Amino acid sequence: MSVRILALVGSLRSGSHNRQLAEAAVRHAPEGTTVELYEGLADIPFYNEDIDTDSAPASAVRLREAAGRADALILFTPEYNGTMPAVLKNGIDWLSRPYGQSAVSGKPTAVVGTAFGQYGGAWAQEEARKAAGIAGAGVLADLKLTIPNAVARFAETHPADDGEITGQLVEIIHRISGQVASAAAA
Repeated sequence: MSVRILALVGSLRSGSHNRQLAEAAVRHAPEGTTVELYEGLADIPFYNEDIDTDSAPASAVRLREAAGRADALILFTPEYNGTMPAVLKNGIDWLSRPYGQSAVSGKPTAVVGTAFGQYGGAWAQEEARKAAGIAGAGVLADLKLTIPNAVARFAETHPADDGEITGQLVEIIHRISGQVASAAAA
């Protein structure tokens, strides 16, 4: 069984360590699993029910379609002022609508990330898990990867070249794939 995982990154910065972490997931995805790094969260307008009509913005429709094609998701989030970035929350909001038709409904979803601080963005990850769960995703709360002190840890090493980090990412991807397979067998 081939498993497709959609990766959403909550940082728009070109040198984002969370983007690099997502790139590591793409590069090290085990055989039979594809991790697709979604491009375009920055292009989606803030959620507004007035524009979420039959002619919703094309950027929001593309996000929903990408999530619809995916079997699972991984959300990569930094921590901004103790919570997830607005761009990630906005993506989750668009995916949750229209009401009762969430594009992530029941899909296994993990939240991981890295941050400058000593706790690795744990608060942001908890907020992202909460929002994704309310949006209908099947949040895998036991799958956690919080990497503190990102600036120092990744100053000279891309996360894809950090054996400890890639090992943990691969384990998370395996467990997500297992959840997808279990759901398909049920």
